[in-house]
Amino acid sequence: MKIVSIVGARPQFIKLSTLSKELRKYYHEIIIHTGQHYDHNMSDILLEDLGIPVPDYNLNIGSGVHGEQTGKMLIGIEEILLKEKPGLVIVFGDTNSTLAGSLAASKLHIPLIHIEAGLRSFNRRMPEEINRLITDHVSNYLFAPTNTAMINLYKEGLSNNAILTGDIMVDSLNRNLRKAVETSDIDKKLHDIKSFYLLTLHRPYNVDSVPNLQLIFKNLSLLNKHIVFPIHPRTKNIILSNKLNIPKNIIELQPLSYFDFLKVEYLADKIITDSGGIQKEAYILKKPCITLRTETEWIETVEHGWNILVNINDSDFINKIESFKPDKKQRNVFGTKVTDKMVSHIRKIFTQ
Repeated sequence: MKIVSIVGARPQFIKLSTLSKELRKYYHEIIIHTGQHYDHNMSDILLEDLGIPVPDYNLNIGSGVHGEQTGKMLIGIEEILLKEKPGLVIVFGDTNSTLAGSLAASKLHIPLIHIEAGLRSFNRRMPEEINRLITDHVSNYLFAPTNTAMINLYKEGLSNNAILTGDIMVDSLNRNLRKAVETSDIDKKLHDIKSFYLLTLHRPYNVDSVPNLQLIFKNLSLLNKHIVFPIHPRTKNIILSNKLNIPKNIIELQPLSYFDFLKVEYLADKIITDSGGIQKEAYILKKPCITLRTETEWIETVEHGWNILVNINDSDFINKIESFKPDKKQRNVFGTKVTDKMVSHIRKIFTQ
């Protein structure tokens, strides 16, 4: 009754935290950490904050071009799976860790669960979209977070493997928000600024292109608002290597611990991001979200009026951010008691 959970990036650790606790009541869980996120705040501190057991294996892969990184992960994961011989493998989300884990498990004919299945941006220039598509099509069980995800899976002929569980991030946020608000002192580092927007940037088409990144900074400098910007290590390297100037209204922070980041989200007036996961967190936290992309895999957040997509080249960029005020009552699109539903389905899998 052995289960292997494969993680490597910050959002995956967060999703694992609630699931792992429940899985271990019934099964022997083995955690493989690929090392895709290797910054201390983005990995080690996160494990400590969330109470996740120390991973049984850490591949320490680190950064690299997609093929190199995924290939190294595939080799390492396959070796561990051959050694441990689990009855089930679980992968999360849409990273290279997800892709490598799904390929290794499927080629070894080990039953595979994909948590957060069925998401589609329909933009195949995004590496995450390729990872999602491949993982869904080799998985045995597809745990879908929303009705839209279920429809996507149906259209691709995968409905027989699809299960609407809801999104496990709902449980993670409910479990950790109060602790974050009570224990984090990040507001002191913000010099008690009471009103601000939160900014996150890491998508290649926004940060790998120096002209695009400069344009984003130029536009944001026109906002009469403090902007808190925890800089992703990769984004930071690009800023430094190209000697880009960060506008004075942007408060630069190092990568934050999970609880610090969660409190900043909670305190922010609005959230500006290019992250898929943060769009969803903003919705759950009832924060207006401005997404610096032309498409999203979390279409429900847009349809229900709490998220807008803004092209960085839009001449109306500033006005769209300043004027955005959601006026629609939120719907429960991400489910409740999601962890319990997932564990219940996993127990059924082992009794089949």
